[in-house]
Amino acid sequence: MDNSSSSRPPGTPVTGWRSIQWWPALLGLAFATFLAIDLFSGAEHGTDFAAVVAASGLVYLAAASLEVPWISWPVFLLSVAIITVARLGLIPLEATWLMLMVAGFFAAYGVIRALRRPNHDLPLQATAMVAFGGSAVLALFVNPALGALLVAVGLFAHAGWDAYHHVNNKVVVRSMAEFCFVLDGVLATAIVIATLRSV
Repeated sequence: MDNSSSSRPPGTPVTGWRSIQWWPALLGLAFATFLAIDLFSGAEHGTDFAAVVAASGLVYLAAASLEVPWISWPVFLLSVAIITVARLGLIPLEATWLMLMVAGFFAAYGVIRALRRPNHDLPLQATAMVAFGGSAVLALFVNPALGALLVAVGLFAHAGWDAYHHVNNKVVVRSMAEFCFVLDGVLATAIVIATLRSV
């Protein structure tokens, strides 16, 4: 029996190791491994994951725009659906562009809501979306090796973003921050290894 949780007064914030739930980390590891299989088999290239960088920013922007932390999970699933549909060729657009369009919708909605009620998280998350989305777009227009490394840098940077939000329990639910931290970090590492092996 864990006496530490029973001895903690009600309402006390959960911090440090106690804030880690583990199942999101394991899910993130499984998802990253699934993506890395295609990467190492040659079926995918590092730049093919540019949309993942844009999606990582989108998840946080959507949660900030709506001011609903748990919405990060449905938006993540939406991003997976968009990437899948685009990869299957059912939409004649690269998934990264679609992510930016959806991000534009959430940003506009967030600004409209902020006119009636201040939203202190929206400006920072909108700026982050521009940074992550911009790096994803740039990766599509440079040579493949450099593009892949740009995607990896974007993912590593977002892993740091995840860690910050997990520790401070801000914007998204902690399970999403934990999941995304592992997914971003592992996938970025796989992209770097696969890219360096191919040059």
